[in-house]
Amino acid sequence: MKQAYREIQGKQSKRIRCALLTTIMMIMLVLQACGNNTGGNGASASGGSNTEKSGGETASNVPAVLNFGFIGSNKLNVPGGAEGWGFYKGIIQEELKKYGITEVKLTGFPNGPDQTESLISGRLDIGSLGDTPAIIAYASGAKTRLISQSSANTIGYLIGKKDGPKTVKDLQGKTIAIQKGSFMHRYVVGLLQEEGVTDYKLVHMLIPDATAALARGDVDATTNLGVPALKLIDQGYTHLDDASKHPNLLGTSATVVSEDYLAKFPDFPKVWNAAREKALADLKQHEDEYYQFLAEIGDTTPELAKQVNPISDIKDTAFTDEGTKLLEGTKNFLVEEKLAKKDFNISDWQLK
Repeated sequence: MKQAYREIQGKQSKRIRCALLTTIMMIMLVLQACGNNTGGNGASASGGSNTEKSGGETASNVPAVLNFGFIGSNKLNVPGGAEGWGFYKGIIQEELKKYGITEVKLTGFPNGPDQTESLISGRLDIGSLGDTPAIIAYASGAKTRLISQSSANTIGYLIGKKDGPKTVKDLQGKTIAIQKGSFMHRYVVGLLQEEGVTDYKLVHMLIPDATAALARGDVDATTNLGVPALKLIDQGYTHLDDASKHPNLLGTSATVVSEDYLAKFPDFPKVWNAAREKALADLKQHEDEYYQFLAEIGDTTPELAKQVNPISDIKDTAFTDEGTKLLEGTKNFLVEEKLAKKDFNISDWQLK
């Protein structure tokens, strides 16, 4: 009897242990399922938001607002080119919404150095500007990455006062207004170097102030570009030179993003360039409307806008060999002239 009792007791103990193990395993499965569901309602375990990407991936920690800077000021508050068209038509905003960016704040700046200060301080996430101020800022330690060059044919003009210098060589001993740190600064210094002009004075002025100083005769020449430059020439000011005669002195654009923003959205360069290319494709289907758009933001005519900013100048890829070569030449010049604090490899700055 005792033996039989011990056998029954042993079987009961085994059943109890099995039941306990089963219960523990079920509890663990339930807890694991709850943990997986924590991030499935739009919030990650760390409290950040997740946004569905096309293709099923999620982009965590992408800020809802993108702060974009450009050069210029106009009533539409947009730049020109594919980027400006994309903002104007809502194409870029629609693409960015797929990644959780619900608002784009655009800010115009009078020049590149002012814009780079905003990038460095964190007020901007991305900026489109001339290559010279972008290079100078990076060489000075700005935490930016170059993600595209949308154009590589920016023409700077050198314009003399009425009844003043007639040639570049006539600027020996004269005063020239420039925007310090801009691509036109680089153009003028390079031009004077080529022409053998060694005695001159450069004064920093924004374009409106420089134009007024030229009219008063306070400066002998000034730099300008685009429609404003052509208007001055039409008014009788002397067209001393322009960069179309010096291919090595042409300006290129630079679109740069802060490293802080890239840390939050590493795929942004790919997303941005894809959105920009979509805007460019649409622009090419509406050429007349695009030139009317440029005329509106430039306070000019569609015909003059087409002359100054032809669609053919807009690059359809993030980088071209032509653009990179110009960028390298500009960087080398700025380093030699000690306008850039240190030398660096363009490939280290580019983010392809």
